[in-house]
Amino acid sequence: MIKLYRKSELYFALACIGVYVLVFGNLRSLGDDSPYNMLGLLAISVLLFAFVRKNDLMEKYGLAGWAKNSRQMIWFIPLWILTTGNLWGGIHPKYTGFGLLCAIVAFALVGFVEELIFRGFLFKAMLCDGKISTAVIVSSVTFGMGHIVNLLSGQGGAETALQIVFAIMLGFIFTMVYYKSGSLLPGILAHSLIDVFSVFSGRSGLADWIFLGLILAVAVAYGLYLKGVETPAVNRIGKSDAA
Repeated sequence: MIKLYRKSELYFALACIGVYVLVFGNLRSLGDDSPYNMLGLLAISVLLFAFVRKNDLMEKYGLAGWAKNSRQMIWFIPLWILTTGNLWGGIHPKYTGFGLLCAIVAFALVGFVEELIFRGFLFKAMLCDGKISTAVIVSSVTFGMGHIVNLLSGQGGAETALQIVFAIMLGFIFTMVYYKSGSLLPGILAHSLIDVFSVFSGRSGLADWIFLGLILAVAVAYGLYLKGVETPAVNRIGKSDAA
């Protein structure tokens, strides 16, 4: 892993995404409540975290601590509101007993893994080239398109298409939060909560469209507002980017 990383951070990120999509797609076919799905995601999470920690990349990828100026960043508030969106249509757990526990743990791990590879590895790799707008767009769109794997779990095409739209907009929000705060932890927490709450979601067409509309509004607001927020040195081109 480290040899590919040192050769090209971008290729490393793409390889991680490719392997993850392939592995997770097959794991999800077993069911979100499957212990094998949970254990597989746990193994991926441990492997990625060990890689980052062993190679002293915790600071680079925003895992060393919370955003330094989080008290002044009121734009965290909309992010926390969005985490509850899957509960707006009511609370109806999809599983019971041990299966429910497996699903909760699995989706919490998905938040960590996806934020690390899409926001951490991919976004930071592209950011090193100095193309900030391109890095934000590619990270967001790639994250959204990665949800095509949901088709492998038997999910319908229309529902998957809607999830891709959701994911692209959420990906943009997560990317902007990461870029402007310098910490990956808020995105990991928000992403994990959104996914975990989906296990308890009582589906409602109206609630889904309200959620989608709010995500779009927050994404636009973040894009406009965060232009004026100072970017931490860890995310500035040419500083703290060398591994």
